[in-house]
Amino acid sequence: MIRAWARGGASTGAARVRRAVVLVLPGVWVLGVVLWELCRPSSGQLLQLLAAAPAIACAGTGRRQCVLLGGLCALLAMLPFGAVEPAAPLGTRATTCGAILAVVAASYLTAGRRRRLLRELARSREVATATQRVLLRPLPSRIEGLTPAADHLSASEGAVVGGDLYEVTATRYGVRAVIGDVRGHGLAALGSVATLLGSFREVVHDEPELAGVLRKLERAQRRQLCERAHSGQTADGAAEEFVTLLLVEVAEDGTVTALNCGHPWPYRIGGGAQRPGPAVLPPVSVEPLPPLGLFPLPDALPTVDCGRLGPGEALFLHTDGAADARNDAGEFFPLEHELAAAVRAAGGAPSLVVAGVREALLRHCGGRLTDDVALVVLRNDPPRVPAQQPSPPPPTPAAVTPGVRRGSLR
Repeated sequence: MIRAWARGGASTGAARVRRAVVLVLPGVWVLGVVLWELCRPSSGQLLQLLAAAPAIACAGTGRRQCVLLGGLCALLAMLPFGAVEPAAPLGTRATTCGAILAVVAASYLTAGRRRRLLRELARSREVATATQRVLLRPLPSRIEGLTPAADHLSASEGAVVGGDLYEVTATRYGVRAVIGDVRGHGLAALGSVATLLGSFREVVHDEPELAGVLRKLERAQRRQLCERAHSGQTADGAAEEFVTLLLVEVAEDGTVTALNCGHPWPYRIGGGAQRPGPAVLPPVSVEPLPPLGLFPLPDALPTVDCGRLGPGEALFLHTDGAADARNDAGEFFPLEHELAAAVRAAGGAPSLVVAGVREALLRHCGGRLTDDVALVVLRNDPPRVPAQQPSPPPPTPAAVTPGVRRGSLR
């Protein structure tokens, strides 16, 4: 909520107020100096303060206002004020005028450089945002019989993506989703995120089993680490780089199967009064596999049966950055409690559930995240078939008047 407020209309309003203040402040400064000199003449010594007005104008309004205001201040510096000023030599006023013009020139050049840097920064942000959106692209409004919603919070200020990843794709084997957390956070983990997401989007359509998908992801990660080692880009601790992954498959009938590599298990939400609160899946205790990259995968990779997702029920997937977030007092974020509150407030709408958990998380930690966070909701929304309207009865043949043949009337 804090970040959303900073990015929203409040920032635009604050910028307009700041610009208006900076527009008025130089004029008020010049007027104050002139009035003081008129009331209590100082032989032109106080007029040296006029040099601050062009600098203020260049800092907040632009180069044109800086030149105009600087010329005005230079003229005022040359004019005599009061009865004491004419006795002072002309050189004092000329020195003050030269100092003001020097400040104007320096401020003009500084303001021009500042505007060029701001334009370059704006273009860089546009390119970075577009690149990050391609990497962690938004989910469609509907995937087969599921309604998805997702959000990501990066621990790096100004970044859209970081060390967490997610993707949801419809395949001939069902809707498959992945959520993961690369060791580390922020922009330093983008390489592994790009590798895993690219591999998942490719192999998820070809592998009939989740075990095959997981093995291809492990192979892609190992290949990426080897390429980094050969190119000399390996950072400290890269030999211990690992990824926690959760692969989920939702079949057409709502059956949910999963493969877990050291990742938090999802929650089942929704279902009305029969399921009043979130429930961790699977219902029985299952030991997950080690994180991807720490150890080789075992020969057998049996999928975990997570039950069946009924109509209106949803899965809530998350990374450990949500559960491990702390406030100033060191208290962990109560994820299950806040998730239940978000479900009640949103009525089960996936986008509103994600937004509710996001706002509660930022409120809990004061907008300062120490780890990336990814949130995904998949709700089972089968298409509603409209009720069949009874077909109207066939029209009865028109009555024929005895003695009158059809077609005899014109």
